[in-house]
Amino acid sequence: MTVAEQRDLATALGVETPGDGAITWELLAGQIEPRSDSTFASRGDAIRADLAGRLDRELLERERAAIADEIGRLPAVRDAGVPDEQHGLYTAVAEPGWRLYDHLLEIGFFESLDENLPRFTADHVETTTRELILTDPLSSALDDVGFDESEKTALLVDVANNDERLARWVPSNQIPAGVEFETDTVPPLHQRAMGGALLWIRGLDRHLWQNEVLVTDDLLDAAVRYVKAMLGGLFVSATAACDLAGDGRFTDEQLAAALTAGSAVQIVSQEELLHTVFYVTDEMRAPSELR
Repeated sequence: MTVAEQRDLATALGVETPGDGAITWELLAGQIEPRSDSTFASRGDAIRADLAGRLDRELLERERAAIADEIGRLPAVRDAGVPDEQHGLYTAVAEPGWRLYDHLLEIGFFESLDENLPRFTADHVETTTRELILTDPLSSALDDVGFDESEKTALLVDVANNDERLARWVPSNQIPAGVEFETDTVPPLHQRAMGGALLWIRGLDRHLWQNEVLVTDDLLDAAVRYVKAMLGGLFVSATAACDLAGDGRFTDEQLAAALTAGSAVQIVSQEELLHTVFYVTDEMRAPSELR
């Protein structure tokens, strides 16, 4: 996360930036005033009503804790370097996420989000970011699973600074007629976000193993950085699902924000992983031993 990205975040939120200090989640939380948004609240309330009684709280809490464990295990994954098999380190990292995904898929979670949340627009992204910053239970939960202030702020940057990129991800029920593919088979937006993130994480084992001669320490660092961001987004989504299942610590506005932000982080991070780690240019690759 660059200084320019931090300042863009502050500008998007209308917050004055310190002259030479870092812009952090904590700093922003002290400067942003809460806004009452009845539309945002109604969306959260509608999701609660739609999914009432469908979510397995015990399963959600178990897999949320397992995702947290995998976040904590990432330094060891990085220390291990290039995987020595096609289904190893990163496949294991993604496993709790797949169990969460399967449950959410089974109970119609993703369809409910497509029905009740709007597509990504500049206004929706800004409101999401503001609510996210003011959601103290979520900020504390990210602290507890190993996200420092810089990493937490990077999650905010993923949401707030990428409204145009996110706008390209359209809910399946809002894809316009006349496109060159069969829209009936397109999964809901939030399903694509979570499933895509998990597929990219799982794919790292094979990619790094097959391309070991190209892999540098910088590529391995980037892989773990973006995997942690995707797991962070997944953890946010899981935390919101746990709230739906009975925690009730979030307001309806905060619930809508957490569900939106979790998907946004997963979208941006999987795209960054693709372009930074899977597309290995000559400038990025390890030097050839034949030269």
